[in-house]
Amino acid sequence: MNVLQRQIISSAIFSLILFVLLSLLFFMAFPLNNWGELWSRKVMDLPFIYIVPSFSILAGVCFGFASGLIWKKHLSTIDLAIQEVANGRTISNEYYPLADIHEIKTKLTKIQKQMMEQTKLSQKLANEKAEDQERRIQEMVSQERNRLARELHDSVSQQLFAASMMMSAVTESKPRSDDWETKQLKLIEATIHQSQLEMRALLLHLRPAALKGKSLQEGIQELLVELMQKVTMNIKWKVEPIPLDKGVEDHLFRILQESVSNTLRHAKATSLDILLIERDDFVIMRVTDDGIGFEHEEEKTGSYGLQNMYERALEIGGSMKIVSLKNKGTRLEVKVPVLAGECDEND
Repeated sequence: MNVLQRQIISSAIFSLILFVLLSLLFFMAFPLNNWGELWSRKVMDLPFIYIVPSFSILAGVCFGFASGLIWKKHLSTIDLAIQEVANGRTISNEYYPLADIHEIKTKLTKIQKQMMEQTKLSQKLANEKAEDQERRIQEMVSQERNRLARELHDSVSQQLFAASMMMSAVTESKPRSDDWETKQLKLIEATIHQSQLEMRALLLHLRPAALKGKSLQEGIQELLVELMQKVTMNIKWKVEPIPLDKGVEDHLFRILQESVSNTLRHAKATSLDILLIERDDFVIMRVTDDGIGFEHEEEKTGSYGLQNMYERALEIGGSMKIVSLKNKGTRLEVKVPVLAGECDEND
């Protein structure tokens, strides 16, 4: 039985009860001698037999209309609650005196909580799946980079080294002169030497050393000691032990790697100075070379490496400044604020 049928039946029952009640009251007040008096007796100048049924039916209609409005309001409340559940919004905790309606809203609230829990679980599984997939991709990329680095080191790098040794032997065995052949040999030797630097920088990009549980000081020292064994550049450093968050250490280490790589590839420098200190609640990392320098604004707009270093500095709340002069070298400086309590957290 739907709501409309229920309202019609309840209105008819109400009209019948009201008719019987009014008739009883009327007959008790004005007893009938015979049934014909139903037509002769009048109420408001109308026969009793007309007025009382008409009034009862009218009252029943009014009752049904008012009851229908009330039910419509209750059903609208339920419909609104269902829409809120469907749209993912929280159902209001308003109390309804009608027990059935309140029970329905309580059940809808429970259903909504279960849906939210399912949604959270689904999102958690999706995040874990995405993180696992990203981790696998990173592992595959890292393995491939290491493979390429090993092959380049074992083949191209060794061949360049052999070519460099042979060219050195050839140029040393020839008498010193300014003829065209000697100049060409020296040019070839310089080109091979530059290619070696480019290869070492490429290997540093392909297989960058990671901190892997070491402190920033230990990682920098290990990187520079290994670099001194591979290049003829004069490398000096001053690195203080500074306790930092792992994320800050990793970003500073990557900035240093990128900077050293750029120096090897482009600077044609003979010396490199590294400084890592803490002063006035700031960590300062400075990389200085005596290379050929560059036009900073032009290089900044076209260099992915420089842009990457700037972004890494910003991600840890720091700033990066580069000063470069033609034929006088380049200085890169990164300043990162040390937050209060950061040292305690790392301890």
